[in-house]
Amino acid sequence: MSVLEIVTYPADILKRGARPVDRIDSELNRFIDDMGETMYARQGVGLASVQVNDDRRVIVYDISEEREKKQFKTIINPELVELRGERVSEKEGCLSVPGLRADIKRAEWVRVEGLDREGQPVVIEADGLEAVVLQHEIDHLDGVLILDRISRLKKELYKRKVLKKIRQCPKP
Repeated sequence: MSVLEIVTYPADILKRGARPVDRIDSELNRFIDDMGETMYARQGVGLASVQVNDDRRVIVYDISEEREKKQFKTIINPELVELRGERVSEKEGCLSVPGLRADIKRAEWVRVEGLDREGQPVVIEADGLEAVVLQHEIDHLDGVLILDRISRLKKELYKRKVLKKIRQCPKP
């Protein structure tokens, strides 16, 4: 397994969204293992494929207390099929939007359908942190960042900060 590079804003792939997986094979499963390894290495609780520059609809996540066991969950072609209630996810962060923490409105409860690593249908009904993580990662697959869920002013301030940093970096 290897740790993959995290793609950060303003990378184009983060806005494009992802395409459905049409074939589950050993290559995809190796990639999923690498996604899991990357998520743990970066101390994330979830990771979407587009965050590691791959446009297939795949997410991994682990909100367990026993993360050292590295038993992450995988959903291929996840779709939010039902949402209920509302909550504010306080200080939500994102590996692809470093340095930003924001309060984001999310559904309190979700039902997600997709496939597991063997191609079998999976249905997850979740609330609390698990619901937040699922919505966040599926947003990535749909080309939506937490930047798209905050006020215009906060978004512009963050964009300016990032663009200034990019301009200050020496060109190779």
